[in-house]
Amino acid sequence: MRFLAGDRLLLLLVVAALAAAYVVLQVRGRRRYAVRFTNLALLASVAPRRPGWRRHLPAALLLVSLAGMVLSLARPARAELVPRERATIMMAIDVSISMDATDVRPSRLASAKAAATSFARLLPEQINLGLVAFAGTAQVLVPPTTDRSQVIDAIGRLELAESTAIGEAVLASLAAVESVPDAGDGEPVPAHILILSDGETQVGTPNELAAAAAVESGVPVTTIAFGTPDGTISYQGQTLPVAVNEAELAALAEATGGSSFSAATTEQLQTVYQDIGSSIGFVTEQREIGSWFTGAAFTFALLAAATSLVWFSRLP
Repeated sequence: MRFLAGDRLLLLLVVAALAAAYVVLQVRGRRRYAVRFTNLALLASVAPRRPGWRRHLPAALLLVSLAGMVLSLARPARAELVPRERATIMMAIDVSISMDATDVRPSRLASAKAAATSFARLLPEQINLGLVAFAGTAQVLVPPTTDRSQVIDAIGRLELAESTAIGEAVLASLAAVESVPDAGDGEPVPAHILILSDGETQVGTPNELAAAAAVESGVPVTTIAFGTPDGTISYQGQTLPVAVNEAELAALAEATGGSSFSAATTEQLQTVYQDIGSSIGFVTEQREIGSWFTGAAFTFALLAAATSLVWFSRLP
């Protein structure tokens, strides 16, 4: 935490002076009281019982309230990470037939859709999010947008198709990133691609060429692999093995500066978001929190007034 108007903290010296004056006056008053009544034994028997520590509490609360007001005037602020303007994430989901395997319950595709939906809801609203579906070809279903409902609705409508073209998904995602309006500063769009797949490119652009294009554009690719080595599907009356290829997905991620994960849990999705967040770029902004101190000061002032009224029938 820092103070944007730190010079105003000097007013705390005034609060400290008031506290010191209160202590001095209390000590002097006690001495005068003792001088007037030299027979202490007699005084103890006839004087009413003094309120003890309670008589100091309203003053202490009032001083704390004044200190809180000073801190508020000094404009306290804390650093917060805010997504850079135009920051964009393209999420590409594999809808190939192999994603129908049930080695990841209830199925690879269902798990990928659930993870994608959770990820969409996890992102800060300022970040653009787009959706690509890919099998033998890749299609941009939702261009980059801050409207999460469009992405989530499109995820729910995904259907299986034949073959797998991860490289095409990367290229389609890069093209979607380029569609984000130019801010006029000549800077590239801060972006990241997230691939959810079981990792076996069969047609289209090889992963290596797609990775090179991503590196040239400065867009990392993070991958999440769905499946196990023992996955199978029933296709045209046959049972076919569809082992996940985590190595291929990991190689794509490593080549582009991204990270690779296995079927995402909630905790892993947090990690994925943190990884992507660091790559698309955040700026640190100082957000003022003076209202917190103003609220605390008001609370302590109310407590000072309430305790003084209840115990002494007067305001401090």
